Amino acid sequence: MLSILLCVVAVALIFDFINGFHDAANAIATVVSTQVLRLRSAVMMASFFNFIGALSGTAVATTIATGLADPAAATQLVILCALLAACLWNLITWRLGLPSSSSHALIGSLAGSVVAHAGTSAFYWNALYKKVLVPLVLSPTLGFVLGFIFMVGCAWLFLPLSARTGTTISKRMQFLSSAAMAFSHGSNDAQKSMGIIALSLVIYNQTHALPAWLIDGGQTIPKAVVIACAMAMALGTLAGGKRIIKTMGQRIIKIIPLQGFAAETSAALTIFSASLMGIPVSTTHCINASIMGVGATKRVSAVRWGVAGNIVSAWILTLPCSAVFAFLLYKVIAQID
Repeated sequence: MLSILLCVVAVALIFDFINGFHDAANAIATVVSTQVLRLRSAVMMASFFNFIGALSGTAVATTIATGLADPAAATQLVILCALLAACLWNLITWRLGLPSSSSHALIGSLAGSVVAHAGTSAFYWNALYKKVLVPLVLSPTLGFVLGFIFMVGCAWLFLPLSARTGTTISKRMQFLSSAAMAFSHGSNDAQKSMGIIALSLVIYNQTHALPAWLIDGGQTIPKAVVIACAMAMALGTLAGGKRIIKTMGQRIIKIIPLQGFAAETSAALTIFSASLMGIPVSTTHCINASIMGVGATKRVSAVRWGVAGNIVSAWILTLPCSAVFAFLLYKVIAQID
């Protein structure tokens, strides 16, 4: 039991690390593409604010730990298979340069693994609908609308300024919006691994006593788990993510600093609002939709809808594909065991 627990914690932190470099582009793609910051500086900035954001709350982690599956049906092996499947999907989409959702990969994998072990009744499908599927539609929609509105408002405010003055101001504004985006990413995405580790600790503690410092007085998400996941996310962000940065910052639309500011600000507001409500949204979906909304203010054809279509396809496929990966992985490993 202890060895499996240690494996779960290790793979959860690896998932958090992969999430960091896979989703680092969420915060820095536009600021790098507009040449407001060099890649190295942008990655270091994003890493710092990801870490701070990860320490800002645990509402999303609590949802993952207690709100999606029956703890009695979630064994250590179930959690381990879910994490391995989510890591696999993240690596596949990273290799293809597609900005898919790490959040939905983890949730889909958890669903597939739980169902493989205990059947469909062990997973809270109503919670999946309310906490995942509805936000899956609403969060990018809100990001698109806010991106459009922010861009229209910014363009109107900057109209009296000269091109040079407007560019200088918008570059400074985009630095702040990138920091806000990195903070919001940490506040939501890092908490998924926190929730998974906390669930694993609860399962282990039912039959084996854990050290008092680790269970933190019975807190749902122990402080040690919060700090470890925040550090893993920050280190992963330092690894960067050039493939996805290119897709987001250059291939959807050709970004300028003011557009980057509008996209990042609208996405950060959407993500952080979800974090406060304990909703595990996709930071990837939000920033991509915001970029599309910003591009649509120029003209509909300014958005490269072919690239956008490939991204949306990855969004749609993430939940079912990761669930299938986890289901099959659990069946294979359980058979060997």
